[in-house]
Amino acid sequence: MSVGRLRRTWWVDFTTPAGERIRHTTGTRDRQQAQEYHDKLRAEAWRVDKLGERPAYTWDDAGYKFLTETQHKATHHEDKVKLVWLQQFLRGKPLAEIDRELIVSIGAKKLQESSPATANRYLALIRSILRKAMNDWEWIDRAPFVRLYKEAKRRVRWITPEQAEKLLGELPEHQRDIVVFALSSGLRQSNVLRLEWSQVDLTRGVAWIHPDQAKARKAIHVPLNSQAVAVLNRQAGKHRERVFTFRGKPIRWANTHAWREALKRAGIEEFRWHDLRHTWASWLTQHGTPSNVLQELGGWESESMVRRYAHLAPAQLLEHSEKLAGLISGATAAQLK
Repeated sequence: MSVGRLRRTWWVDFTTPAGERIRHTTGTRDRQQAQEYHDKLRAEAWRVDKLGERPAYTWDDAGYKFLTETQHKATHHEDKVKLVWLQQFLRGKPLAEIDRELIVSIGAKKLQESSPATANRYLALIRSILRKAMNDWEWIDRAPFVRLYKEAKRRVRWITPEQAEKLLGELPEHQRDIVVFALSSGLRQSNVLRLEWSQVDLTRGVAWIHPDQAKARKAIHVPLNSQAVAVLNRQAGKHRERVFTFRGKPIRWANTHAWREALKRAGIEEFRWHDLRHTWASWLTQHGTPSNVLQELGGWESESMVRRYAHLAPAQLLEHSEKLAGLISGATAAQLK
């Protein structure tokens, strides 16, 4: 097979004159475009083998190789989603022709539909792939400079227990249980939705996230409080592997239309699903959880990530500050004598 279709997308599959097998997606559902891409690859392979030319690698080649080499990344799935979006600008583009002007235009397009932070993630992915093509694979001599947008520092967004109660009352049952579990565990959306029964021990009252599933690449120990245990008991028996399902199938995404409509009905604005994690950390901080304990529970790599919640513990800070009052009082009294 030289050009064949797998599901709805066309693939190329052939052997070069040097004996190397080329097999990967063309990234298109159009038969003619796939054939043109195939013919171009075969012609380049012939020139490389017979004339000693340097291969003219394309963005498609680089994207495929990047995904192959980074399957271990916690953001592997997100990278695939980004690459699908980027294909409209970079499909079939020779790496040598990807310049700063083109990258700036891609960033501007993404900025029209998202925040600077989101646009930066796409630009950073382009930068990572081009740097690999230059430094690791030696496919290009230089990579264009990629300038990221300035990002405003976001304030920590959290809701009160009263607001959380309103939100839970507006959610469908299956989503309500997911939110309760998130508020009880502090886990990220991907870790909650992909949680498997093999990661849960109800007898000991614990769950765990494996290092390859955690953003900081270290295991997270999750103590299960009574609310979390109740949620898990309600999910028991619904699916052989996955904990959270809907109509017998694993739930893959939580930021749904039902979630957004529930927020509106509850009167909660500018609140993302990830802010449930901020809410969990804020509640713990307000109730006296030390920062080192919070860091361990949340699986944060650095203490700086936990400092975002320090201002929510005024009672604790005042307690430590008040220790100095006695010393100052004594020094002042001595001066007045």
